[in-house]
Amino acid sequence: MADVELDHIYKIYENGFEAVSDLSLYIADGEFLVLVGPSGCGKSTALRMVAGLEDISKGELRIDGERMNEALPRERDVAMVFQSYALYPHMSVADNISFGLSLRKMPKDEIKQRVDRAAEMLGLTELLDRRPKLLSGGQRQRVAMGRAIVREPRAFLMDEPLSNLDAKLRVQMRGEIAKLRREMGITTIYVTHDQIEAMTMADRVAVMRKGVLQQVAGPYEVYERPANLFVAGFIGSPAMNMVEVDVRGSGDDVTVQIGNRSLSIEPAALVEYPGLRGAQGRKVIMGIRPEFFVYPADSVPADQRLDVDVELVESMGSEAHVHFTLPVAPVDTDLTRELAEHSDTDAMHATSLTGGHDAPHTSIVAKVDGMARIKVADRIPLGVHTGRCHFFDFDTGAPLR
Repeated sequence: MADVELDHIYKIYENGFEAVSDLSLYIADGEFLVLVGPSGCGKSTALRMVAGLEDISKGELRIDGERMNEALPRERDVAMVFQSYALYPHMSVADNISFGLSLRKMPKDEIKQRVDRAAEMLGLTELLDRRPKLLSGGQRQRVAMGRAIVREPRAFLMDEPLSNLDAKLRVQMRGEIAKLRREMGITTIYVTHDQIEAMTMADRVAVMRKGVLQQVAGPYEVYERPANLFVAGFIGSPAMNMVEVDVRGSGDDVTVQIGNRSLSIEPAALVEYPGLRGAQGRKVIMGIRPEFFVYPADSVPADQRLDVDVELVESMGSEAHVHFTLPVAPVDTDLTRELAEHSDTDAMHATSLTGGHDAPHTSIVAKVDGMARIKVADRIPLGVHTGRCHFFDFDTGAPLR
């Protein structure tokens, strides 16, 4: 096992494109770090530089304190698990798992012990004689992981290993990888664009955008205290709702105006975002996660409620997603447009004037109890936990802290 340190790492291609810019990360011995971000953000490039599959343009990579910039991949003693499985079709499962050990001329009895141990851990014992074409996608991914495990490396590097699996298998494999990691305690750097994988598996999450590290922290902190508007909008499903608001009042008496509606801001938000106290007369971005809405709204003060017309209800079983619109233009900045390109839902950035709307509006989604009897065309009161909302500078996307 080992710690891994990326010290002001850059990847600059011959055409001048910076795929990774000034990346500094420290992954402790035994830690599970997830690099997450949209496609093209540089996360896989960073991982490949650790593996030795990409040259480092500037900066220094250290594994267990030893500089590794010029070391060949085989000299780094790390094991990579790829998205594509990369199995040899003509070999059995056992031979695929043991191939790297055979190249090292390891004694056959030790190879067998390692393969048998890995197969037992991964539930592959009954499949060791099969060829890859007879395996399911999940079984193939287990074989790829087994090949990495038997090497007993100093670190695991995983590049979107679950992206080819269906939703049910992804959930199952997430649990298995997390279990293996706990049992083996090996330092792991895991790359994904799937924020659910990042939030459920990581000790720490590193969010990247356009080659630049945006925030690195525990999953809870990344979700509850995003470093900027990009992190706030990228992490969370459904995505955070973003609304342009006018700040009124000052000191401890702050309200925000959303179109013709006014919401009072609870003291907790003023503690977390003290910049609101002096933002009177400014336009800022208010971030409202879907779970910040309250229904029924009886427990919420009248000055923290919105009356909304329900346009769509998505029943998810234990919860329901209620869609409605607010009569304000969508937040339109470079950041929000970028987030909309990578979001599973464009609710926070909707610009359409169709569907009966004859004026600019912003589509919003609220998450409520699945037992709530809410129907399309209902007009309902929704409370807003304004003390948990997030507030960002309109121009820079920086939090008003």
